[in-house]
Amino acid sequence: MSKLLWKSLLVNPIGILGATLMLSSAAIAAENTTSAEIVQPQTTATQEIAAAETIQDSVSASSIELPELAVTEDSSSPATELNFAVTEEKPVAQVPPAINSGENYQDLLDQLDRYGNEGRGNSIDQITNVNQLRDVSPSDWAYEALRNLVNNYGCIQGYPDGTYRGNRALTRYEFAAGLNACLEVLAARIRESGGGVVTPPPIDEEDLIVLRRLIQEFEAELATLGTRVDDLEARVAFLEDNQFSTTTKLNGEVIFALTDTFYDDRSSNNTVLGDRVRLDFVTSFTGRDELHTRLATGNLNTFNVEGTNSATATQTFNLGANGNDVVVDWAAYYFPLFGDSQGYLAAAGGIHSDYAPTLNPYFEDFDGGDGALSTFASENPIYRIGGGAGAAISFAFSPLESILGPSTVTIGYLAGTADNPGEDTGLFNGSFAALGQINFNLSDRFGLGLTYVHGYHNAFSAIFGAGAPGDASRFSYSSGIVGTPAANNIGNGRPVVTNSYGAEVAFRLSDRISISGFATYTDAIVIGRGDGEIWTYGGGIAFPDFIKEGSVLGIFAGVQPYVHELDGLGLDDAGDELPLHIEGFYKYQLTDNISLTPGVIWQRAPNEEERDVLIGTIRTTFNF
Repeated sequence: MSKLLWKSLLVNPIGILGATLMLSSAAIAAENTTSAEIVQPQTTATQEIAAAETIQDSVSASSIELPELAVTEDSSSPATELNFAVTEEKPVAQVPPAINSGENYQDLLDQLDRYGNEGRGNSIDQITNVNQLRDVSPSDWAYEALRNLVNNYGCIQGYPDGTYRGNRALTRYEFAAGLNACLEVLAARIRESGGGVVTPPPIDEEDLIVLRRLIQEFEAELATLGTRVDDLEARVAFLEDNQFSTTTKLNGEVIFALTDTFYDDRSSNNTVLGDRVRLDFVTSFTGRDELHTRLATGNLNTFNVEGTNSATATQTFNLGANGNDVVVDWAAYYFPLFGDSQGYLAAAGGIHSDYAPTLNPYFEDFDGGDGALSTFASENPIYRIGGGAGAAISFAFSPLESILGPSTVTIGYLAGTADNPGEDTGLFNGSFAALGQINFNLSDRFGLGLTYVHGYHNAFSAIFGAGAPGDASRFSYSSGIVGTPAANNIGNGRPVVTNSYGAEVAFRLSDRISISGFATYTDAIVIGRGDGEIWTYGGGIAFPDFIKEGSVLGIFAGVQPYVHELDGLGLDDAGDELPLHIEGFYKYQLTDNISLTPGVIWQRAPNEEERDVLIGTIRTTFNF
């Protein structure tokens, strides 16, 4: 029946869908009835009949909503009758003479098998021109003949509401769908009899005569529908065999960025146009979990400020620049725990903002292409302390919910060199960061987060570098993601222990105005030397749906991580100038999948030295 259904849809997708599915479900209902005389056979006469019944079962199990056809109860008959809106009774006697009562039904069974599974080969009788089609009206003998078969043998049970709305003729393909349903029901009954008459009740000989005539009359339609469904099934089988996974979907993001810096003649930068691409395969095994496997590539490096790649100039598309070599930059698994709690496991590329709320709406896009331009404006730099591989748990916190609203408690651990078994590396012996955070949603418009991060950083590892290791053998510092060079490398080639305390706040003034901000203090202890203080803070205001729905105007200002005070480190004093950062951008949503974001970033003393830097960017983001 499934084959006939799909063939019908190709010819008349609106009308056929209703009739075909109704007839198909009725045939299944008839086979599964509790009545003793209609029993699902345990064996089949031919392999093709078995295949047809399997396809029919799959149609009955489908969740397609059926259109409205109606069934009316006839008090004169215990069977449910399908009302084909016949206004005039036509005698069934307008058929060929009756066959002998003792005739064996094997020939008829073969004929039912053949036409019930028509279309497996090339038929010379296929319809090739739409002008050959004509409707079957309620006054035609075939219309009444099929109605009688439906009433006598329960081929069709009708729709759940038991109603029929509209008196109309059936297309020949709709009619063929109903005929096919009766073919399958009668074929099953004949098989049960082993080739003889089934009792009780017997199949009326006149009904068999009518059935043969109907088969002959609609031979071409059955053949055409069968051929079309064969093509569809072949295509579906190919897709099923070649698809990557039935549980995996692809999220893609492609960024084209045109950017340049503008300041005095000491600048060594030029205008650049480049890309950053991410393909995230999201797989779910239970419907509540998510496995992320992300491929990434890019070619946009950070601008040189004072002759070095300064983290203060880093924009989100600068992360992971590798000359457009494709790498797996993130592999992580989210899974549910008890209640509303959630677990997180990262094998590569994990960062704290993967699992901890950052409370920076419209600016935060997880280093994607739809939020702020800079990494600093995206989130509190405390989430850049540590990264790599590890695990985290976010608990739904209920004891104070009546006072503080829905809240969470989050703990996590990430190691930057978890994949390296060498000395002073590994999951627990190398650089790491452990986070604890409590998040309060005080109302539907106000949220507050308090965050603590304890970190250990191997020699030459940047403090705000998301766990990226340095190379002690070559005295090579890793570059941070945010912050001045002094703040990232306060240890000056020595291991550093940090304790950082941060706060995040978000306030939605209205549906069109959002305010957010953060502040973090870091106590950095250089092992065997002394300690220092690192500060950072900032805030922004966003106007969602500005001018156009989906667009965002954002303005952000703050001070990137800088060294505020040194104690016993034997280093130069901290810089006299604060690394001020002011950013403005407008993300204009061109379509649902394309946005254009022009913006500017002005920095004062990015390396804690008196100097101004202006960065201009036009970012185009494609999401799919």
